Amino acid sequence: MSKALVMILAGGQGKRLAPLTSDRAKPAVPFGGSYRIIDFVLSNFVNSGFMQIKVLTQFMSDSLIQHISRNWSLSPRFNQYVDSVPAQMRTGDNWYLGSADAIYQNLNLIRDESPKNVFVFSGDHIYKMDISQMYTYHNIKNADMTIAALPVPIKEASAFGVIEIDEDYRMVGFEEKPKNPKPIPGNPGYALVSMGNYLFSRDVLVNAVTNDAKDPTSEHDFGKNVIPALYPYKRVYVYDFLKNTIYMPDENEYEKPYWRDVGTIKSYFEAHMDLVSVSPAINLYNRHWPIFGFPEVNMPPAKFVFADKEHKRLGIATDSLVSEGCIISGGSVNRSVLSPGVRVNSYSKLDQCVILNNVKIGRYCELKNVIVDKNVVIPPDTKVGFDLKKDAERGFTVTEDGIVVIPKGYNFQEDR
Repeated sequence: MSKALVMILAGGQGKRLAPLTSDRAKPAVPFGGSYRIIDFVLSNFVNSGFMQIKVLTQFMSDSLIQHISRNWSLSPRFNQYVDSVPAQMRTGDNWYLGSADAIYQNLNLIRDESPKNVFVFSGDHIYKMDISQMYTYHNIKNADMTIAALPVPIKEASAFGVIEIDEDYRMVGFEEKPKNPKPIPGNPGYALVSMGNYLFSRDVLVNAVTNDAKDPTSEHDFGKNVIPALYPYKRVYVYDFLKNTIYMPDENEYEKPYWRDVGTIKSYFEAHMDLVSVSPAINLYNRHWPIFGFPEVNMPPAKFVFADKEHKRLGIATDSLVSEGCIISGGSVNRSVLSPGVRVNSYSKLDQCVILNNVKIGRYCELKNVIVDKNVVIPPDTKVGFDLKKDAERGFTVTEDGIVVIPKGYNFQEDR
């Protein structure tokens, strides 16, 4: 019997993150230059010592499966693995009908491993977490189910499952995405919300999803159906994510907890802006707790060329992350994240941009508050992010907050 089996839900469509999810699964979306979103949850589990991991995939899963198979090889000799599990329709003719149904359709995996406990985590959040601390808490409480949670401003809580607890942190109430979230007692500006990360005792999980599968009125969702059915009768406890600690030996202190749901263009963009701040809210440089990224192979270090101050032809980057293989050739980059293989040519200016792999930016371009997906060639003298109406007419996604997204492989020649 293994200590715990990890099942990561990575099959959602991620519609709110389109066009970045137009031809890839949300967990496969590049993030922070050297990573995919899925790398954060996988790194957290491996760093925490849990190395029997099943990643349940479904929509647009090719790039996700490819990424896992090429980069996440553990040690089969010691029964350590990260396996991709495509939807197989084991229980009927349907794809996954919801998060709970995804587990139900893969109960064979649980039977094969026969673990004591089962983690069910989302595969599409950006955070660092020592999950062994949640595991210890679960066992101390003798819990049937433990939910990781954190307080968020009451105005934002409607996007999450809102939890009520007693003085012992046992769940006494739960509403999935309520219109009027209930505040934390004594803290009316905040509500306690579920992070979508669960730990179950094995038999409790198996019985819960099996019973849910028999209910024709259910949406087969953990938040909407399984949790409300469990907490009145089982020992369901809440783990306070803000109490999770990760030590930084070089600085002799602990990291501040960070978690962000990057389910929208706005949140994805803002999470990147968190990375380029002078003191980032999430620390990617703690060697004690690395986020395992997988840089492009056979790429040279980033290069900055031209120091012609007289003609203002300077290759510079300030408050930015610049990945391997990038060339800043006489252009300027500010508060931006450049993924591998990006080239910024002379006199071009980037301000608050997220540029994905192999994008080429011609001379005299100006980009502001722009996300550019992979393999785009931007012609000289192009401006994006200044005339939002024009950007929308080109077919770019433009958010209410003024963030512009240029889709993967966009051909500028077609709009001229």
